[in-house]
Amino acid sequence: MASRKQEKMNYYVGIDVGTGSARAALVSQQGTLAAYAEYPIQKWEPQVDHHEQSSDDIWAACCIVTKKVAQGIDPARIRGLGFDATCSLVVLDKQFRPLPVNQEGDSNRNIIMWMDHRAASQVERINRTRHQVLKFVGGVMSVEMQPPKLLWLKENLRESCWDKAGHFFDLPDFLSWKATGIMARSLCPLVCKWTYSADGGWDESFWKKINLEDFVADNYCKIGTQVLSPGDPLGKGLTPEAAKELGLPAGIAVAASLIDAHAGGLGVIGADVKGYNLPCENQPITSRLAVICGTSSCHMGISPDPIFVPGIWGPYFSAMVPGLWLNEGGQSVTGKLIEHVVQGHAAYPELQAKASARFQSIYTYLNSHLDSIKKSLPVGFLTVDLHVWPDFHGNRSPLADLTLKGMVTGLRLSHNLDDLALLYLATVQAIALGTRHILETMEEAGHSISTLFLCGGLSKNPLFVQMHADITGGNGKDGKSRESCVPQA
Repeated sequence: MASRKQEKMNYYVGIDVGTGSARAALVSQQGTLAAYAEYPIQKWEPQVDHHEQSSDDIWAACCIVTKKVAQGIDPARIRGLGFDATCSLVVLDKQFRPLPVNQEGDSNRNIIMWMDHRAASQVERINRTRHQVLKFVGGVMSVEMQPPKLLWLKENLRESCWDKAGHFFDLPDFLSWKATGIMARSLCPLVCKWTYSADGGWDESFWKKINLEDFVADNYCKIGTQVLSPGDPLGKGLTPEAAKELGLPAGIAVAASLIDAHAGGLGVIGADVKGYNLPCENQPITSRLAVICGTSSCHMGISPDPIFVPGIWGPYFSAMVPGLWLNEGGQSVTGKLIEHVVQGHAAYPELQAKASARFQSIYTYLNSHLDSIKKSLPVGFLTVDLHVWPDFHGNRSPLADLTLKGMVTGLRLSHNLDDLALLYLATVQAIALGTRHILETMEEAGHSISTLFLCGGLSKNPLFVQMHADITGGNGKDGKSRESCVPQA
């Protein structure tokens, strides 16, 4: 009986490309996770603030993980495919071949990653224009958005890249094009990272103002002329060539893509919390703040009407939830900052050895080590004399200042495992304080948030979740206490 039921079950494949890996999930029509696979992707850092990837490498990783999750499943039962990915910039020539985004001329490295800050002078000039489109990014454009990166390519790689370029894609759109051959872009990345307006389209005056009038002259064909809502079907679905590479049936539906953080935001904003006895059970989804915490963190809040928040991206219409406005706060490095602080400490080799001996991750070991040294004190009080300013890669929100740097105060001459554990704790607390600053800024502008919903890699860390609950707790705008939730699959 069970086997006959399984034979009739339909499945869908979701492919998620993060900063360090590609992941695929096979999900049943009932929403049950049936299979999961992950494969690393390459990253290059040829110089400070330059971060690059390869679209060929990423597509190959997508094929590997998709074949793994589809193994053993009747192909006829796989009915659809969707992509999300980081908002990185992919550059191809007129024949769809990779172009170099680096001084070395390596065309395999044809992606400027989301976290790349090479275009600092370009974004400063863009912000000095005070163009009207900037009011939809919190008043200040981020160096992590696409216009400053495009301007950098024009000014620095004119002959080797810019003049030869035929197509500029956000990575999610590149993947859906690779799967279908359809050039249409998704509203999600175009609105959030390219200044496209859901109701007004491209603003010609903006591109001319920042010296990228090239796009206006060719009617925006290099950056997108057809725009679809996230989830809309693309063309005739999966092409035979892509189907063979992915190990899936040709012709299955492929959806217009999402940015990875926005896919996570959509999932937790819409999470069904009934039956868990949570205070937020009967509250509107507009009272939720989705915190997607991985290499960086994104803070997603939605509203029925536009809310303009200084230093917070948006409001973006229908960029994540159809018919609602999105505001997006963020911290440029969170998971990467924790990794940087821990791995750079003198006691890191000792930590690795002890965690390995217990068959634990380094963070599981650090969490238990903190429990062992806190004695009767709450763990948060261990860092009363140790503080971290977490803007090691600038401040995305709400200060919107890429020139800010990180800082640690309260260091001592010792550098043992206790010191490493305390520095790790102080870093997590600093990230949680950053979330509180973003949350309070959004509330001051008009959002009313009662619940934080966390997802992403860092949400699997109990200490990270607890510090967010402790530090962002207290009363919200409505006078009621806030809570934090981690939806479970």
